[in-house]
Amino acid sequence: MNERAVAVAVASRDRPLRLRWLLNALLEQTAPAEAFEVLVAYEPRSAETARLLRSHPLRDRGCLTAVPFPPHSAMPGAGRNAAWRAASAPVILFVDDDCRPAEDWVHRAVDATNAHPGAIVQGQTLPDPDEAATLTGAPWTRTMEVAPPSPWAETCNIAYPRRLLERLGGFDERMRVGEDTELALRATRAGARLVAAPQLLVYHAVESCWLPAMVRSQSRWRDLAALVKRHPAVRAQLWGAVWWKREHPALLAALTGAALASRHRSAALLAAPWLSLQVGHRGYGGRGLLRSVAELPGRAAIDAAELVALARGSIAHRTLIL
Repeated sequence: MNERAVAVAVASRDRPLRLRWLLNALLEQTAPAEAFEVLVAYEPRSAETARLLRSHPLRDRGCLTAVPFPPHSAMPGAGRNAAWRAASAPVILFVDDDCRPAEDWVHRAVDATNAHPGAIVQGQTLPDPDEAATLTGAPWTRTMEVAPPSPWAETCNIAYPRRLLERLGGFDERMRVGEDTELALRATRAGARLVAAPQLLVYHAVESCWLPAMVRSQSRWRDLAALVKRHPAVRAQLWGAVWWKREHPALLAALTGAALASRHRSAALLAAPWLSLQVGHRGYGGRGLLRSVAELPGRAAIDAAELVALARGSIAHRTLIL
């Protein structure tokens, strides 16, 4: 490997424990420490994160640099831009602070980017097997699974040539969500290829969530309308060019059926599509079906919150996506 072949760029906010596990995974890479650098953009007001970045063994090896988060923006794109701009390597390897790369991740990234110069190289992301019990046991969880090449070009595991980032100006710092997809669409429009490299493996955290907090968090999806407005080609990834998830039209049909059921008993059948999508969520055994049925109200609340957020975004950005 060449010296400083890649730079690992991370934007981290208020997750010092997860960040520690990420840095530990980078410490255990099979690639030698001199082959890569790690740039972490962080919120300076987080004393625990600041202490971690000062004391972690990667700092002693001379390959960890802490970059204060830009004061003008709290958006994820701003942190990622700050991180990659502080790097010196020709390839920027993005990962999220709640991820844990496999031990050969950097090594394989160097090989893949050398094999595809100038391309965007996307790896595979799976729910962390060490947290599988949370995924199956908790009613409400958040994680990520990406099989490359993904049209959304998620930044939890993706490499960009630095020159390409410089030419494009990096991420749009105004967007709360979709900034990774938006950057990839500009890049491919400029002639870059998106290449799949499933051998680049990253494990994403599995987090148990409190249902009210999960419902409130769906408001962030308002900005998807801005992404669709700027890049109409995204509609090819939507259901019927309008629906973000197939559960959304099914839920609207179910709500319509519930409203009409008092006058037309057969209208209750309109709930069948949504129920068919949800009832087997925990499997079709007796226990799994019981759990799925018990979780139906919560799943309806989450889907409804997503629909409300998307509707508000559609109005704000004058672009329909539900």
